[in-house]
Amino acid sequence: MTGPQGSSRSLLATRVVRSDASLGSPRRPGPGLLRRLAPVGVAGVAGRRRFPLAAPSWPEGVPRPAPEPGIGIDYDTAWARRYPVRVARAVLLDNVTRPLATLVASPLVRGLEHLPASDAPVIFAANHTSHVDTPLLLACLPLPFRHRTVVAAASDYFFDRKWKAGLFAFSLAAIPIERTKVNRRSAALAADLLGEGWNLVIFPEGGRSPDGWAQPFRGGAAYLAARTGRPVVPVHLAGTRDLLPKGATALRRARTTVTFGTPIRAEPGEDARQLGGRIERAVAVLSDEHGSDWWSARKRSASGTTPPLQGPTAAPWRRAWSLDPVAPARSGPDGRWPWPGGDRVPER
Repeated sequence: MTGPQGSSRSLLATRVVRSDASLGSPRRPGPGLLRRLAPVGVAGVAGRRRFPLAAPSWPEGVPRPAPEPGIGIDYDTAWARRYPVRVARAVLLDNVTRPLATLVASPLVRGLEHLPASDAPVIFAANHTSHVDTPLLLACLPLPFRHRTVVAAASDYFFDRKWKAGLFAFSLAAIPIERTKVNRRSAALAADLLGEGWNLVIFPEGGRSPDGWAQPFRGGAAYLAARTGRPVVPVHLAGTRDLLPKGATALRRARTTVTFGTPIRAEPGEDARQLGGRIERAVAVLSDEHGSDWWSARKRSASGTTPPLQGPTAAPWRRAWSLDPVAPARSGPDGRWPWPGGDRVPER
């Protein structure tokens, strides 16, 4: 006997029948489940759930224990420059990194005529807005430089664990450096490698830009150039923030431009601070050239009105508004932001 329709007994029977039926036919995953299982969805979940995929947060006010020996600035990268590892890295760079960079970033490379092989080794000093900057720059280097270049990487980020240290030492020929100060040990390693004929990639800002505008350059590149006598090649990377901005977990396609400038050498009696200022201004001129044209950028450089890499001193929304492909051309005659005349800079 069954109870009246709508009673609790009939509902129970319905639930039993439905559960029994579901045992015979597996449920099809819904669209929500498929989205979560997709690579982009998995990457998003991994990015949100940091621990145990990443180091746990540390409470403020509690002193940290001594770092694990053999990592950070103490990590030995000599193995990554041995011949078998160099061959494996060259295969990875030529057959994976370069095709991927061409497919995703579509880089337009300018200024390669400024890189004579006879002047190697050199120090490449570039602006930094994305994790894509390093592999893209390595992929765009000519063959004489590509497989003989090491990358100065932050010891507290890329070398804080052994698996990360090994991964970046192998894939990018990275060496650990202190980004908050000039460390004697890391500076000596970089200088020794330059003396052995290795080129060096360094990002003088010390980290990725938080909003797309450059941060003030630090003195690492200038110090090494003054110490070793090697030339510094300014490099401007445009469009990489559209590929993978700071904090993003998904890679997007975008067009990029890699511009190499004229090598800079330390002049007699010039200290690292003065040389660092020249390096930063050279990268700013390349940025201005990307936003306008070669001749206009050189005219502003000669008159001392090149727009600064740091952008306008204003509220975040105003800085974001000024950050566009033609932003350097919108500066006024005095190099300030923005120029009310629009995209056109008046004649001087």
